[in-house]
Amino acid sequence: MTEPLRMALALVAGLALGTVFFYGLWLTVRLALASRVPALWVLGSFWLRVGAAGAGFYYVGRGGDWRALLGCLFGFVAARYLVAAGTRPAGPPNPPVSNSLPHAS
Repeated sequence: MTEPLRMALALVAGLALGTVFFYGLWLTVRLALASRVPALWVLGSFWLRVGAAGAGFYYVGRGGDWRALLGCLFGFVAARYLVAAGTRPAGPPNPPVSNSLPHAS
């Protein structure tokens, strides 16, 4: 396999791993907020996401090429920004709530 192809595949693998990791995090937070046992969602999701990402990075780096690992890491971090942009609410943010209480005169 040629070097540019190996780097492109590592980048795509990093994008896929990062998308699964960060979209899973977003989904976990939404589900945990509505759950009666949020700790189970958070801990279970954490171990699944870290396990999947670790296995993916291990698979990419098993050849001993640090450049492929770096490309995978770059794709992983880029996926964080893509998922954040894709999960952002469409409307404008809610107006700020005033923390001041009316005072009696």
